[in-house]
Amino acid sequence: MSNTLVFKNSFWAISSSIFQNIIFSVFFIIMARSYETELFSSYILANTLYGLILSFSTLGMAQWYIRALKDVSDSKLLSALFLKIQLYAGCFFFLLNVFLSFLLYQETAIHVLSFLLGLNIVLDNLIHVFKTINIATYQQRQTFMILSAEAILKLILGIIIFYIIPDLFIVAFSLLILRIISLFFFFLSEKNGFLNFGTIFKTELEIATIFKTLYANRFFLIIGSISVLFWSIGNILVSKFLDFNRVADYEISFKLFTMAEVIPVMVSTSLFPIIVEKVKTGTLETSQLLKTVSYVNVLYGLLAYTFIFSFSGQLIPLLFGNRYTETAVYCKEMFLTILIFPSALFQANILIALKMEKTDMHLNLLSLGLNLAISIMGLYLTRSLSSINYAILISFVVFHVSQEYYLIQRGISTIKHAMSVYGIIIGGATLYLFLEKFFSLFYLFPTIWSLLFLFIIPTLKKIRVQA
Repeated sequence: MSNTLVFKNSFWAISSSIFQNIIFSVFFIIMARSYETELFSSYILANTLYGLILSFSTLGMAQWYIRALKDVSDSKLLSALFLKIQLYAGCFFFLLNVFLSFLLYQETAIHVLSFLLGLNIVLDNLIHVFKTINIATYQQRQTFMILSAEAILKLILGIIIFYIIPDLFIVAFSLLILRIISLFFFFLSEKNGFLNFGTIFKTELEIATIFKTLYANRFFLIIGSISVLFWSIGNILVSKFLDFNRVADYEISFKLFTMAEVIPVMVSTSLFPIIVEKVKTGTLETSQLLKTVSYVNVLYGLLAYTFIFSFSGQLIPLLFGNRYTETAVYCKEMFLTILIFPSALFQANILIALKMEKTDMHLNLLSLGLNLAISIMGLYLTRSLSSINYAILISFVVFHVSQEYYLIQRGISTIKHAMSVYGIIIGGATLYLFLEKFFSLFYLFPTIWSLLFLFIIPTLKKIRVQA
């Protein structure tokens, strides 16, 4: 696999997500400024529940499909199976989303918003199929074009909201219409020949086949579900233990965190097919790819953390308004996790490529359990949002260390490499916190990173990623 192909696939994935997240973040800011905090919190909770259910609805099958596509002879049959499972799952989880909104909350606004936003689950599942096919076939430019067009339409909707402030339910319905338009264009633009209406309708899908496929790939289902559950559970706990307005503090912090994680998520996703091929050819252990990406992930984590540490106090009030001034404190706490998040995500994909998804599932369950236990205990004792942020950090550290243990056992990593990664993280963050006592953060951040880039870029150019 050529470096050019890896670069192009990653470029379109990153470009798509960055552009969409910028637009979606602007939309989120407009919503935060346009509606009262209580009504906005209702939207956040309905959106959080939708996102939580969505994480289950895809059944974590993207990685299963990418891996299976390289082993089957009939890609059309596999793709039709994938789409039908996603369609049926989307319908089931839409109904579950509505049911849970009535079970968890008494507010009528949350019920109506959950219904409207929940309809997107069916659409998202179908779009998920096309996005996965584009990843597997290195056609992410197509995904970029369609989703970027949707993002632009969403920005136009945001501008309308800013000037008119329409009923929030009309906004939710409008978002649903935009998603329908995107799905329509995904169907029109499918050029791989894997999906067409003839193949889909001719493919008979028995219930036994669905359950057999899901059972064979149950670890992907659990892994895919835990990821979003891990983050979404925070909002639900905040709404139950703390003041309702703290929901917005958590969501704003997480929104900025989501923007920061776009690049490592997309790079890791784009590299997954490459890692699978290296596993099949037995060249993973000798490849320089893993070590190079590992160090780049660490440096990116430091870059994102130091930026938020330096400027969140000014950035958040500027974007969201002065009523969210205190949010910066919680945002800095949450961004401690970005120091190890990119590396942990990349290592999780390596484990799955090695067909160690059962191990990865156990580690994810361990991390989720720790997060939940520490969060509840901390909220009960301190009644502070900080409890959730530190619970996330601690559980991620345990998750990352556990991954390293298994990778070292398989000969993919070494103790020396692991210690160097932790040394860079701890040393880099500590040095920056020390220097900020003597220098203005306004000058410290650009100075430090300008000097580092002058050193890092020539170094990276010398590294040849072995294909």
